[in-house]
Amino acid sequence: MKTMLLTGFEPFDGEPVNPSWELVKALDGTLVTQGDHQARLVAVQLPCVFSRSLAALDAALQQHQPDIVLAVGQAGGRSDLTLERVAINLMDARIPDNDGAQPVDVPVLPAGPAAYFSTLPIKAMVAAMRAAGVPASVSQTAGSFVCNQVFYGLQHRLAGSEVRGGFLHIPYLPEQVARLANGAPSCSLETMTHGLLAALLAALATQTDLAVTEGALH
Repeated sequence: MKTMLLTGFEPFDGEPVNPSWELVKALDGTLVTQGDHQARLVAVQLPCVFSRSLAALDAALQQHQPDIVLAVGQAGGRSDLTLERVAINLMDARIPDNDGAQPVDVPVLPAGPAAYFSTLPIKAMVAAMRAAGVPASVSQTAGSFVCNQVFYGLQHRLAGSEVRGGFLHIPYLPEQVARLANGAPSCSLETMTHGLLAALLAALATQTDLAVTEGALH
């Protein structure tokens, strides 16, 4: 049986919850099966802190020895579940992290390459989520906050191994939007859980991604 590691973040920017942690926590310990493939889902919370996030990620990788890793983060303002294509070697924070740090134009790894691509079948995963009735798309930017740092750090650590990894951004929960009163898009935890399970099953069973443009995904 394979192990799929899911990471989510603690709340940040004054929010009482972070949908990424609520989502992956709901699936912790779940067994998923797709054809002849079976995996156990393990959820780990990461700090929303530049100086500590990658150490926590390293500890989770060491402890669980996963075959597939999907990091998840909040992208307030987005309306669908977005699988990220690329992580960049940059930390450029528009707000402070939970320890008050706000790096500007700082590389994630000074000697690292400019970028890493996801090694997950992101188009097949998007197609699976859409087939399940969940709004989903491929994103070309993971930003430059702690989400991108974790995505970049993950791909750097997995480079050259057989472990596949990537990053998923998700919308606000409805209760966050109600509290913020900002009219931003949101998605229920139930819908996001349904979509994430569909995406994970596609990742589990797909070795070679769909060779189509995103506009051709159904």
